[in-house]
Amino acid sequence: MSNEPENKSENAEVQNNHGGHDHGRMGMRGVTRPMEMHQHHSGGESEEDGHQMDDAHRRKMLTMHHEQTLWIYWTILLLGAWVMLSPLTFSYGKEVVAPSGERGVWLSDGLHTSLRVSLMTWSDLLSGALLLIFGWRTLRPNRPISLWICCFIGIWLSMAPVLFWAPSAAAYLNGTLIGALLIALTILIPGMPNMIMYMQMGPPTPPGWSYNPSSWPQRWIMIVTGFAGWLVSRYLAAFQLGYIDHAWDPFFGESTKRVLNSSMSHTWPLSDGALGSLAYTFEFLMGYMGSPTRWRTMPWMVAFFGVLVIPLGLTHIFLVISQPVVVHHWCTMCLLAAAIMLPMIPLEFDEVIAMGQHMIQAKRRGDHNGSLWRIFWMGGSADGCTADERSPQMVEFAERPWQVFKASIWGMSFPWTLLISSGLGLWLMFSPAVFGIDIKSAAADVAHLGGALILTVSVVCMGEVVRSGRFLNVLLGLIVALGPWLLSGENASYSAASSVAGVIVMILAFPRGPKRESYGMWERYVR
Repeated sequence: MSNEPENKSENAEVQNNHGGHDHGRMGMRGVTRPMEMHQHHSGGESEEDGHQMDDAHRRKMLTMHHEQTLWIYWTILLLGAWVMLSPLTFSYGKEVVAPSGERGVWLSDGLHTSLRVSLMTWSDLLSGALLLIFGWRTLRPNRPISLWICCFIGIWLSMAPVLFWAPSAAAYLNGTLIGALLIALTILIPGMPNMIMYMQMGPPTPPGWSYNPSSWPQRWIMIVTGFAGWLVSRYLAAFQLGYIDHAWDPFFGESTKRVLNSSMSHTWPLSDGALGSLAYTFEFLMGYMGSPTRWRTMPWMVAFFGVLVIPLGLTHIFLVISQPVVVHHWCTMCLLAAAIMLPMIPLEFDEVIAMGQHMIQAKRRGDHNGSLWRIFWMGGSADGCTADERSPQMVEFAERPWQVFKASIWGMSFPWTLLISSGLGLWLMFSPAVFGIDIKSAAADVAHLGGALILTVSVVCMGEVVRSGRFLNVLLGLIVALGPWLLSGENASYSAASSVAGVIVMILAFPRGPKRESYGMWERYVR
């Protein structure tokens, strides 16, 4: 049920609090975070402000915020009409393409384009109708369930072209772009639905930390890298789905086609390029989600974001670096996608650590009656947090790009030991080609896979909160040092070069290097 002001005087009070009737409707389109509005009007970010707000005050803010963002909910209705008419406008059954490499699709024995067209058509018709129904409901305030349903429709629209092997480029483009736009309109631009009713205020820097891992400079670089990965993956998806006939590769020529159409790629029921594009879509959009206090106000979101970036990112990287071992070919664009993902992992680890630290402390304090489940979904208070007076403002990027960039990589350091190990890992990946070793040999596989893993471990462990992981390089260095001798003694120079590189990597794993930041409770684990 809606939760509107009980009478006209209360509605007038809401409008007056924001400067008059003219500012309360669709004309005010700049403010999107209701809790940040409260910080502005109260003149600060003290934790007490959040605790002192009663339900009536929060309802007034909710209503005022809804009026200021009413244009968003009307736009959802317009997008509903757009989606529902898209199959008629773009005619998904015209100029249907077949997936590359004579690949079959999971939903039929053959290509069966009529089924793919029908599934995409019905998906858009039903999604558009649901957007009209629930978009209409969002025109009244206090309708969080309707907003979430519209958000999940956006997620579905992003997924449907991948699941149904969209039969035309227009169907794929329409679904993925409108899906991303709906996600932005429902939970990114206006903020999380009804979060004003329970969110607690407070300073943004975690207790004991020297910087805020959820600050906008820290998230800016994740948004940029996620968007870059989205562009690269969409190109790979366009080839696999059949929208383009050629996969450009500046270094390995036709090898990219062989990788994208390999038996390894065909074992997936869906296009792995399209799956990567879908993951990057959610990653760069989630970079926008929440305020600079999201590590404690939205633990669930930070956890999901962390899952997308860390375990799924590592899986993506491992699949890419296994190409020369399984497929015996390289793919430049695939390597570029993995290279974009790699620095995102250490950049996200610190926010996940801060979120975990908060949940432990909130449970000890008894927030939400000590229920980890409620803390996970609703966040908690901000005892011990400090103001963020260190992070530069993103509005200063045009004048101070270097300062903003440096702030975006706080939490990472680049000790010479890990830099050299990264270089040695890169060298090992390409050393079989330098020494003329057959790419299909076991000795080459050791260098390809071992070098890539050494590079991955070295870069990830440049994140100070996971610095201890560098000891994995001891094992990897040992494998690289001994592997060529055990598997092939045909090229002594190659085996000796691998051994030297492996031994150096093992030695370089022991020095910790400088630590530049502080991490509260996690400090003891930074070794």
